[in-house]
Amino acid sequence: MPKEILVDPSRVMRPGWVETPALAVHAYARPIEAEIAARGAPALIEALRHMLVIREFEGMLAAFKAEGAYRGIAYAYKGPAHLSIGQEGAAVGSALALDPADHIFGSHRSHGEFLAKGLAAVARLPEGELDAILAAHDGGQLRDRVAAAMGREGRALAEDFLLFGFLAEIFMKANGFNGGMGGSMHAFFAPFGCYPNNAIVGASAGIAAGAALRRRLAQDGAITVAHAGDGATGCGPVWEAMNFAAMGQFGRLWQDGGGQGLPVLFFFTNNFYAMGGQTMGETMGWERLARIGAGIAPNALHAETVDGTNPLAVADAVARQRARLIAGQGPALLDVECYRLCGHSTTDANAYRTRDEIRLWEEADPIRRFAATLEAAGVLAAGAADALKAEVAQRIEAVTRAVTDPALAPPVDVAGDPTRIGRLMFSHREATLPATLAPGVGDPAGSAALRAIARKSRSGRGEDGAELPALRAITLRDALAEAILHHMIHDDRLVAWGEECREWGGAFGVYRGFSDILPHHRLFNAPISEAAIVAAAVGHAMEGGRSLVELMYADFIGRAGDEILNQMAKWQAMSAGALSLPVVLRASVGSKYGAQHSQDWTGLIAHVPGLKVIYPATPYDAKGLMAAALASEDPVVVFESQRLYDRVETHRPEGVPAAYYRLPLGVPEVRRAGRDLTILTIGPSLYPALQAATELAAAGIEAEVIDARSLVPFDYRPVLESVARTGRFLTVTEAAERGSFAQTVAATVARHGFSDLRAPPRVIGAPNWIVPGADMEATFFPQAHDIVDAVMADFFPDRRANRRGVRDWNDLDLARSGL
Repeated sequence: MPKEILVDPSRVMRPGWVETPALAVHAYARPIEAEIAARGAPALIEALRHMLVIREFEGMLAAFKAEGAYRGIAYAYKGPAHLSIGQEGAAVGSALALDPADHIFGSHRSHGEFLAKGLAAVARLPEGELDAILAAHDGGQLRDRVAAAMGREGRALAEDFLLFGFLAEIFMKANGFNGGMGGSMHAFFAPFGCYPNNAIVGASAGIAAGAALRRRLAQDGAITVAHAGDGATGCGPVWEAMNFAAMGQFGRLWQDGGGQGLPVLFFFTNNFYAMGGQTMGETMGWERLARIGAGIAPNALHAETVDGTNPLAVADAVARQRARLIAGQGPALLDVECYRLCGHSTTDANAYRTRDEIRLWEEADPIRRFAATLEAAGVLAAGAADALKAEVAQRIEAVTRAVTDPALAPPVDVAGDPTRIGRLMFSHREATLPATLAPGVGDPAGSAALRAIARKSRSGRGEDGAELPALRAITLRDALAEAILHHMIHDDRLVAWGEECREWGGAFGVYRGFSDILPHHRLFNAPISEAAIVAAAVGHAMEGGRSLVELMYADFIGRAGDEILNQMAKWQAMSAGALSLPVVLRASVGSKYGAQHSQDWTGLIAHVPGLKVIYPATPYDAKGLMAAALASEDPVVVFESQRLYDRVETHRPEGVPAAYYRLPLGVPEVRRAGRDLTILTIGPSLYPALQAATELAAAGIEAEVIDARSLVPFDYRPVLESVARTGRFLTVTEAAERGSFAQTVAATVARHGFSDLRAPPRVIGAPNWIVPGADMEATFFPQAHDIVDAVMADFFPDRRANRRGVRDWNDLDLARSGL
């Protein structure tokens, strides 16, 4: 079904001018008397107190880093401290305008945003709900420990709980909010709306956009906020995220009632510096950060520049943007100008700025200014601000004494539980698939493409035993489609996107026919923005959705490197299991397209802890493993060989079952039994290995061929049991040999099966060179004759025949040359 958007040359080629809206700069002018009338004096005093809490909390961290002590408390804090001293007005002003149900995603410098949002939630949540949150976390143990140590109750206890849990996490204590697994730059506490801070500059932009996608679909009346610094405007993934959130299809094609964009606010805390590089005038092209919104959408994302030293100006701007987002007019952008009075980190010598500049901004200190404003308006009596500051300092000191007491905040017991971090990477849980169809889904029989699949033979062999062509039997492509479609039509939390995923049917046809039965908000085309595709999948999953995303080629993993390797892979463990990331990332391994489109990067992905990895080579496995991946609560990367999409099922006489089924991840499958040699294959190398086994059998050598099917997890027992019988081990992969998963397997077999081996294990992979074009692939990727040659040369030299392969090079000589 083609899209309904006409590209009319008479319109798009018409002469004219592109106009952008005027952007407000420091337009806030509301008298303090009006603020007092609207918010009440106590709320304004509370805002000042929250700013003082942030300042004292960060001053405490600075003291520990600089002197090893704070107010007589000695403690050796070894972690980082990226402080936001001077930026408190921005953090508190933002939180002042947000609802407890709104979610913020932070940066490496987000202590202030975390505390401001948490303190605001404590102040506004109904007491019953607040009590339930404290009771639910860790079974109430942290609440009880804090109550016993601090002696307070009600909202005061909730504040102590917030400060204790956050500081304990920064100090990486066992009862920190994230079990000590996150630390300063990754802490969060979701029940207060504080979603993960992020150590990677700008990384929260795409995650927050994905979270906003889920919030739009859930229609929960809340927004997300992506916090970033001005330096993040130089990051490509930030631009990708803003464009993703503003895609025209939201308002033109989607029929979910969510308006024109995603309900996400891109909140740039603009302190004029990245680290030492000055953004305005040095490293960026803009003179006003707000201007970048005009490069994304006709409405310039409603961008404006705001005085970040005035919490009321920030609250006013955030409230107006929030109203727009709730009304379906998102996304939005704020350029919140303020100044970092401290260094980038505690080792920063401030060599990049002058003392005169710092002194100028000290006069604009948000706490000093706001306190003076409240005093002038009669909200604060003379000296009240100092008294408030002293009270806050006593509270931070009390919390700090408690957290530095190992009896109250014990360190993570690595010695007693050395595998804890590893266990937290995966939950190994599976979701229960609803039995009924999801709302808004059409009948699969209404799609000609899906009807064509239904008419095919389930087995890849005809009655005469001959292999059937792809047009007559279920292929690996079809098997993937069946598993995916079953999940899509039964689970409305599952949303799929990627490049050309809808009308095109996916670049390689796996989704062919899906657009006939799935609405746009369940299956949509993403921009060519691999970073945003994956980051949004992570955020969508964090908010309770399930994400299925596709990268057209595995080579494009590099365009989403951080999002896959640092975000998708790490948040389950860094959250101590509090977060689930049911994300399935599909990546096809190319063929015939040469060096930038035909690389097997399974070794790279398997190397990174926190990702499950599968690589099915048969239709039966493709359907069962994809179903298991989609049911998994853990992130899974699915590699799919383009050369296998049209393979039919020839290994099981019954073929691919029409009914839904799952296969366990991590279990290799014996494809051919043998007594003389074990061959483990990864992905498409199964087929040349089986051909080689047939040729070897003619020479009297019976090879046992095992299909890995999964890389992570991977059960070595069937392989080691086979090696114990055969005494010889060869593994075959199409990935470059150096650093491949095949090398890892060979090393593990050598270690654990050493006593059974009659010869060293052998790895056959692609050469450590760039992938050539189509005409040379047969001399590059391992072929059957290469396997036979290697077996004869390394394991059976007395039966060695004439070499038929071209792999007549010396591995050691090539390695010495860097090849």
